[in-house]
Formats: sequence, structure tokens, C-alpha cells
Amino acid sequence: MSMPSSALSSHGEKQQQQQQLVCVTGAGGFVGAWVVKELLLRGYRVSGTARVPADRKNEHLLSLEGAKERLALCRADVLDYGSLRAAFAGCHGVFHVASPVSDDPDLVPVAVEGTRNVINAAADAGVRRVVFTSSYGAVHMDPNRSPDAVVDETFWSDYEFCKQTGNMYCCAKMMAEKAAMEEAARRGLELAVVVPCVTVGPMLQPTLNASNRRVAIYLTGARTFYPNAVAAYVDVRDVARAHVLVYERPDARGRRFLCVDAVLHRQRFLQLLRDLCPDYPIPTNN
Repeated sequence: MSMPSSALSSHGEKQQQQQQLVCVTGAGGFVGAWVVKELLLRGYRVSGTARVPADRKNEHLLSLEGAKERLALCRADVLDYGSLRAAFAGCHGVFHVASPVSDDPDLVPVAVEGTRNVINAAADAGVRRVVFTSSYGAVHMDPNRSPDAVVDETFWSDYEFCKQTGNMYCCAKMMAEKAAMEEAARRGLELAVVVPCVTVGPMLQPTLNASNRRVAIYLTGARTFYPNAVAAYVDVRDVARAHVLVYERPDARGRRFLCVDAVLHRQRFLQLLRDLCPDYPIPTNN
């Protein structure tokens, strides 16, 4: 049975798209490495940026399936426009994943400048589409929100509240995302934004990242109690798939996509940990 011509055309376009060269900033990080892995599995040619590509901490990328044939690491820094312009040469798409996790007040201008550099370097290199990794911290931090409100992609955090409470990472991600939207619109780039919540799951990189550190403190006994709080969680593998899916779908242009799998009270979260790791000193008191 033959396929309809429209289906054949769509299939051919998909295959052609998945042979494109794309660039992932912060390729060696927790989310970045999984995005690289997902892209390689789908047949893309990938350029991954790192400040020091030859550093041993990036070796995990070279062992990924397809890396030998279709992955190249290049030196780039988001504060160095020239290095980004060189890294994006010949690319059809860019995944801007790189972002330090810190509550340093200086992070905000750095994040905004770095994002503007990425968007402008991409536009100048002839890139057609950019996927930007934002954060749930750019969405849910608003003390004036109704407790009955269902948070969706239209919500934004309150900048002053984040600043007053010392959540400068949330400030940085929010302002960087807005900068990405403004700059992409000005330069005529197609932009899609992925907004993951607390991202956990298996690590490809050798060092512990910030979100998995939240889990580790309960496994090591470093935390003997838990707060009366809830948080939203998502698997890093789902976050990586979301990045690639919004890149591949033309109707994702100009849109934000929340990545949330479950909202759990800390007590329930720790019970799941106990079920998985019964021999670890996971606290039972709040």
C-alpha cells in the first residue's frame, strides 16, 4: 500500500530536517547533555558549545550514540559574541540551554547580555529557529496570585518579589526570556521557549547539578527534616524531548511550553525516595 503524496512529502521534510546541523549551548550540562543525546538519536548533526571543549568534564558527550560521526564540540562563551557567531556558522537551529544556577545579583545582567548575544549571533549566522530554555522560576513566583489559579504559560513571576526574597536566579531567567523574545522579534527569528520546573533524573555529566543536589541532600543524611512545601517536578529526559519537539514543530514559534510532570508535597516526594532507596537515611520529620 503506497503512502499519500502529502504524507510522503511530510516524511521527506522530517528526514531532511533531522539531518540538519544544530548547535546546543551549554552542551555538557545536565539538561544540555540530554538535549544533545536526543538530537543525536534523531539523526541531527550537532555542534555543542563549551568554554573548554577538551576538558574531561565533557567526555560524557563523546561517548553518546552517534557522537563519533555527528557531534563536534567547539569553544564558545555567551558573553563573547564572536565565539557564538563562529559556533553557529552553518547551523539551521540553536538550542540555548546554557545558564549558571546562582542567586548572585550579578547574574541578571550577565544572563540578559548572554541571551542577547545568542539571539544576535544566531540571526547574523543565518539561523532560522532558536529554542530557549527558561525556568519555572520565571513563571510561578508571584505572591499576589490567587491560590486557586492554575498556572499556565501566560503567567510571569513578580520581579520585585523575587529580588526581595533573594531569588536572583528566577529574576535572571525571567529577564533573559523576555530579552530573547524581544530580540528574536526584532531580528525576525523563530523562537520557542521551554519552561521546565524542578528537573530531576539520571545524569550524563560526571558532576552533581543543582536540581539533583536537592535530591542528594535527603539521601546523604545532610538534611534531617523536610519543609512543609510543594514543588513541581519533571524528568530531564522529557525536558530534552520537549526541546526537540518544539524545534521540529512550526506551530511552536512564538510560544512558551511549561514542562511539568507532577506537583508533590515534600512528604510525598520523600516517600517516593524511600520506596526507591530504602537503605538511605531519608528524613521522616518536618
